[in-house]
Amino acid sequence: MIRSPIAAALAALAMLAVPGLALAQQHPPEAAAPAAGSAAAAGDWPEYGRDALGSRWSRLTQINRENVQRLVPAWHIHTGESDPEHAAKHRTSFESTPVVANGTMYVTTPTGRVLALEPETGRTRWTFDPHMDRSIRFGDFVNRGVSTWTDPEARPGAACARRVYDTPIDGRLIALDAVSGKPCAGFGTGGTVDLHRGLRNAPYEPAEYEVTSPPAVVNGVVVVGSAVSDNNRAHAASGEVRGYDARTGALRWTWDPVPQRPDDPAYATWQGAGAHHTGAANAWSVIAGDPARDLVFVPTSSPSPDYYGGERLGSNRYANSVVALRASTGALVWAFQTVHHDLWDYDNAAPPALVTVRRGGRDVPAVVEATKTGMLYVLNRETGAPLFPVEERRVPPSTVPGERAWPTQPFSTLPALSPGRLDPDSVFGLNGADRAACRAMVSGLRNEGIFTPPSFDGTVALPANVGGAHWGGVAYDPGRQIVVAPVNRIAAVVQLFRAETVPEDSLRATGERLGYETTRMRGTPYIMRRRLLLAPSGIPCTPPPFGALVAVSLATGKKLWEVPLGSLNGFLHPAPADSAALAGLGSPNLGGAIATAGGLVFVAATLDRQLRAFDIETGRELWHASLPAGGKATPMTFEGRDGRQYVVIAAGGDGEYFGSGDDVLAFALPPAGSDPRGVGAE
Repeated sequence: MIRSPIAAALAALAMLAVPGLALAQQHPPEAAAPAAGSAAAAGDWPEYGRDALGSRWSRLTQINRENVQRLVPAWHIHTGESDPEHAAKHRTSFESTPVVANGTMYVTTPTGRVLALEPETGRTRWTFDPHMDRSIRFGDFVNRGVSTWTDPEARPGAACARRVYDTPIDGRLIALDAVSGKPCAGFGTGGTVDLHRGLRNAPYEPAEYEVTSPPAVVNGVVVVGSAVSDNNRAHAASGEVRGYDARTGALRWTWDPVPQRPDDPAYATWQGAGAHHTGAANAWSVIAGDPARDLVFVPTSSPSPDYYGGERLGSNRYANSVVALRASTGALVWAFQTVHHDLWDYDNAAPPALVTVRRGGRDVPAVVEATKTGMLYVLNRETGAPLFPVEERRVPPSTVPGERAWPTQPFSTLPALSPGRLDPDSVFGLNGADRAACRAMVSGLRNEGIFTPPSFDGTVALPANVGGAHWGGVAYDPGRQIVVAPVNRIAAVVQLFRAETVPEDSLRATGERLGYETTRMRGTPYIMRRRLLLAPSGIPCTPPPFGALVAVSLATGKKLWEVPLGSLNGFLHPAPADSAALAGLGSPNLGGAIATAGGLVFVAATLDRQLRAFDIETGRELWHASLPAGGKATPMTFEGRDGRQYVVIAAGGDGEYFGSGDDVLAFALPPAGSDPRGVGAE
């Protein structure tokens, strides 16, 4: 059994990286100019990543390294999602990043409700409820936010001249009037487009096909991806990316990450009788856009199923890739694959960040992608060519009948964000018994470093499927050319079994033993089983820190600093007699960071339920505040109409190890002459 809260929390993290896993019951200028294509007003945060480019950087400097320690609560609201009237019947995760546009803040809840708030006070202006079926057990029950758009042809003040696009997890695209919250009648059918329509592989149940991230809106086209349940079957729901007319909801184009035309240059990289019927390879993370170049940048995931590719042999191009598409037509411009023939659930979970870097004395438009493998890729935004070298290196072969692992993988030469190998002699533990148990476990497994394929004996997977870098993605300071990413450093063991050797009814008990997750990968000969590599105390066997914040300079290609992120205090029972034993261990984390021209990085994301501010040049923690539940989300910052800069975080946890709640909190510097404890309005 999982023996401690931290062990259970780690197992939950691994599950959360797999939507719908079928468990068997189981210096430089402080205020640089905005990047080309950014339409965001200086003080607003109108998109998930602040602007369509997704750099998560704000020019605001009112809060800076000299005064951040004076931040106090400004307001605190509840979304109402905990009320019986709105609550889902199954566990949800509050991962929304609020946006601020034209003087209004928009926040979404896991069930797709949209709240329009007065940004300076948190007072509600309107709410919209999509009335989804809250009884469905979605695998990753989240909604990460909305997107906004202003119709350049609409009369100012007309209904739906400004729009908010909501994508509830049940697979709908809804256009709302930004002022009233009412559906835009001329969009789709009564304001709604059903995203289930037209899929190549239809979902076999409602929960197999989800939408968890906000769409990209580029030059009047709404571009939408999807989340597809992993590991259930070889021909899972298909992961088409689609572009819809922002005004009418009419389908403009469809792009399938599994090539369907024999004249597609990637068609031959999918081999086998059913290879082109493969599902998933979807884009469940946030899509970035470059309006000036009429491009969208799509981070694709693993094909179905994750851990066996015998039914889809070949390198499987366009899956596990960063793909540039023409926003107006959906035409492929270029694609760069970060994992060939994925056998490890190494989705591109992070939103691409569109940035400008200095190379050879000139500014180059770039795409930054941090991956679950712990690698950082920087690509030319116009061509996809790596701006820092990428090397194809040989990796271990598969020993599973029917499988042919791809012989090489693309390794970035930038510093690794997290390790890819677990040395048995360096296993961690709180005591000798922990370390001995970890060494014994690792010694019996296939352990040849990153990209060692799953095996019958069990394979060490480091990073585990949660990442490495994860859906939290990166933040980028354009003046300093610093990329910052939160990462995990936890290993898992993945094992395959022949399906005929495991009675179907026995799977129902497997998920209850030893923290295993087990699934029958239908359409393949195999069952997959995995668990995190944990010591008897519940602590990971990997050397700490288990979670870290890492900064890399794109000016030099060197790692600037890394610091443990978070703490495990309160998550080990019994707690070590020496509390110093927990110092510097870091915390597993899910959520993103933002950077500001004030020289700061803000990030929550950790199990210990804190929002933190770090010095972007040194990694020194400058401030922290306790949250009512885990901030399993990405914060944002904006300037209110009162002239104050606010930092806002959704802190509702995941209903389990990150805590539970429906809180949104704003922090700011105290107004002149105010109570230094802040207003803290409820």
